[in-house]
Amino acid sequence: MSFTSKLTNVVIQVGADMTKTRERLSTKVANALRDEIVGGRVKPGERLPSESQLTEIHGVSRTVVREAIATLSFEGLVEARKGAGIFAQEARGGPFVNLDAGRVSSIIELLELRIAVEVESAAFAALRRSPVQEERIADAHRALIDCLDAGQPTRDLDFAFHLAIAEATNNPRFAEFLSLIRIGIIPRGKLQTGQDDVRPKDYNIHLRDEHEAICRAIFASDETAAREAMRAHLRGSLSRYRALLHESSNTYN
Repeated sequence: MSFTSKLTNVVIQVGADMTKTRERLSTKVANALRDEIVGGRVKPGERLPSESQLTEIHGVSRTVVREAIATLSFEGLVEARKGAGIFAQEARGGPFVNLDAGRVSSIIELLELRIAVEVESAAFAALRRSPVQEERIADAHRALIDCLDAGQPTRDLDFAFHLAIAEATNNPRFAEFLSLIRIGIIPRGKLQTGQDDVRPKDYNIHLRDEHEAICRAIFASDETAAREAMRAHLRGSLSRYRALLHESSNTYN
């Protein structure tokens, strides 16, 4: 391997490590703020500390704080008011509240639900997509492959691919559902990098091949094949996360 290739790999690895570290920190900050709101120490309608104050309090960057606030905003626990600040909202019950993207068990729960929804999403997309929507699916797939080839994190592009398929159903509820659970939908982490001897290290190979099969079926207007390709993809992901959960459990035995 050339020096340039080695240097590129180092830069990519450092970038991936920084992304994972930032995600862990944002989860930690979000959890701390959530506890304050749910525990009643910050009352509904009260203004939270400013962004700069939160960076000092938690010793993190502004990016981390913004990601934490985005998580709480998604959960309906805070509201950002332009020019006024961030205000606590009354804690509410409901679906998909307190999703923890760092827990494998949460990912498994969502994958089981996604199988029930996205299998039919792919079938409907095969039948109902417009030429523009087909192009969006193809563009999302190509962008993800380019990201894989560059060794970059694929979380956002993976979501964009599934969202493009949901939109191609021409039933807005499918896309709304994916957007609702976005916080925990593609938290691949160790499965993507294969670090810490977590298997399988070839997860990205599965991702490439499984997405390709979904595209072929949808573009061929084959609803049965689209349904089966999406089922195989999500069930494959489910089995890999279950393997990760068991591997993690065994480390404590």
